[in-house]
Amino acid sequence: MTARIDKVVVPGVFSLDGQDFDVENNVWLIGDDDEVLVMDAPHDAAPIVEAIGGRRVTAIVLTHGHNDHITAAPALRAATGAELWFHPADRMLWDMTHPDTAPDRDLAAGTRFTVAGMTLHALHTPGHSPGSTCLHAPELSTVFTGDTLFCGGPGATGRSFSDHPTIVASIRSQLLSLNGDTVVRTGHGDDTTIAAELSHVH
Repeated sequence: MTARIDKVVVPGVFSLDGQDFDVENNVWLIGDDDEVLVMDAPHDAAPIVEAIGGRRVTAIVLTHGHNDHITAAPALRAATGAELWFHPADRMLWDMTHPDTAPDRDLAAGTRFTVAGMTLHALHTPGHSPGSTCLHAPELSTVFTGDTLFCGGPGATGRSFSDHPTIVASIRSQLLSLNGDTVVRTGHGDDTTIAAELSHVH
């Protein structure tokens, strides 16, 4: 059975540096009728569990440590029995939201995940946060970018632990080298392609 990509949009609040923002987060589910990998765990586990629909969850991969991507992570772990993968460079952000529990596995550049007969590769793309990580699924001609690259350019870098020159360097070295027709599936908002974003990264 061919792997497919499902999206769940979960609304909630992003909080950092003493400010709150209403946001809608994209949760990506990559798999088939039997098993699925989940990208991010924002706000509320219930709609994500519903979308999983009883499938075996091979991994929960967290693109970065901002609360709007990890709030539901412990609850989703409890509901599915899957391990949480998280880049340790964002641990200070994790601890702001979940001081009493920890992720299960360290996410790093080159980490590989296999689901539904295909492989996803982790790309470390710091800038939006130190541990920001994308997952490239070449067999699906897709890259899941979290908040690193959006339709319209790089993710925000105006808050704590973020840096604009770093995110631009990450995008240039890790993402813009992918095939231009690679679909960019983002942490918020609409899809785009690598080719469409070439002129927006500066």
